Amino acid sequence: MKRLNRLTTIELSAWVQQAKTKAEHGKIIDRIPQLSKADPGWFAAYICCESGKTISFGDIACIFPLMSVIKTFSLLYLLEHFGAETVFKWVGVEPSDAPFNSLKQLVSDRGYPRNPMINSGAITLADKLPGKDANQRTLLFCQWLNQLAGCQLSLDEVTLASVRLTRSTANEAIANYLAEAGHLENIETALDTYEQICCISGQVEDLALLGKLLACENNFLKSQNRRIVNTVMLNCGLYEASAEFAVKIGLPMKSGIGGGLVAIVPGEGAIACYSPGLDDIGNPVGAIAFVEALAQELQLSIFG
Repeated sequence: MKRLNRLTTIELSAWVQQAKTKAEHGKIIDRIPQLSKADPGWFAAYICCESGKTISFGDIACIFPLMSVIKTFSLLYLLEHFGAETVFKWVGVEPSDAPFNSLKQLVSDRGYPRNPMINSGAITLADKLPGKDANQRTLLFCQWLNQLAGCQLSLDEVTLASVRLTRSTANEAIANYLAEAGHLENIETALDTYEQICCISGQVEDLALLGKLLACENNFLKSQNRRIVNTVMLNCGLYEASAEFAVKIGLPMKSGIGGGLVAIVPGEGAIACYSPGLDDIGNPVGAIAFVEALAQELQLSIFG
């Protein structure tokens, strides 16, 4: 019997308590006013198994913006629409040891984004999403995800207004450099699309359903594209801490500064968490602690 399927709520509650204790060391992001309103005590976990079994715990009614977790799915969307050969002309797959919003990294790479999980790569891919403007691109992308995963994501207009109010100067500098290097067609559309897709929001269940798409064989997605996305997540999904957690946990994962985290257990299902307190790198402390406990207790690492 598959390991995730054997899980009980009792086991889960013990690991959640451990994770919540560790989450106290995290900091709520203050750069985006709307995100700074999150309660550091919030914690939710949701597991979707291939069998259809689900297990959930904690503040599962919380709605939060996916932020950088969406980068995983914009990569998947473009792979499905244009194929790997085209997508990897736009962006690389190399891990980065620099912060996710580093201009220095982009300059040293001569304007070719290192991978799709850092801002330079994600802004480049936002520029390539199908649709005539940022609003239409976000709508089409959101509809595609909801249809495919059976989730109920929507654009959080309040968070978007908050993001626009405090637009990241680092992202503007990255977009300008990408345009100079010939990687963006339209700076404003690329940034607007990027900001909108980062504000696509849902509950922890929605994130688990998205993760399940990547974890399990299905009739909607090409297996090769699922494999590519999972590999990029493993190597790049937790920014410069990706290698450390590939060793400790051994699962493809993606985090976001909104507090969301999704972990993929190939062939078994997905684990999604919400815990808004972040570490210095921008990864949710409680969510990572929870997945780490689960992965070690159930021996979930893809490396055996």
